[in-house]
Amino acid sequence: QVQLVESGGGSVQAGGSLRLSCAASVHSYNPYCLVWFRQASGKEREGVAAIESSGSTSYADSVKGRFIISQDNTKNFLFLQMNSLTPEDTAMYYCAADGGYCAGWQESADFAYWGQGTQVTVSS
Repeated sequence: QVQLVESGGGSVQAGGSLRLSCAASVHSYNPYCLVWFRQASGKEREGVAAIESSGSTSYADSVKGRFIISQDNTKNFLFLQMNSLTPEDTAMYYCAADGGYCAGWQESADFAYWGQGTQVTVSS
């Protein structure tokens, strides 16, 4: 069983930075895919960034060059470093996990395990 617990959300002004964390123990799977999704009010959930057990990463075009997804050396924690934030980044952010590779990682329906979410609010 995989349990995911996010933390690190909050409010920040445009141009600022936040780092999200997700306690994500996925050692029972190899390979595995970990993804940060977000859902803004009134919008569909969208994939933001993904990391495979190999360390390979993928990003949505909207965050490429601004966000960095990573894991710690123990592979027990997932992070999302968010820089140059804009009001368009305001959303509830979720970490998600499943076994297998990250092909099609932006399809939220493919992920069996989800955290409870953490709110990020960016003011102009």
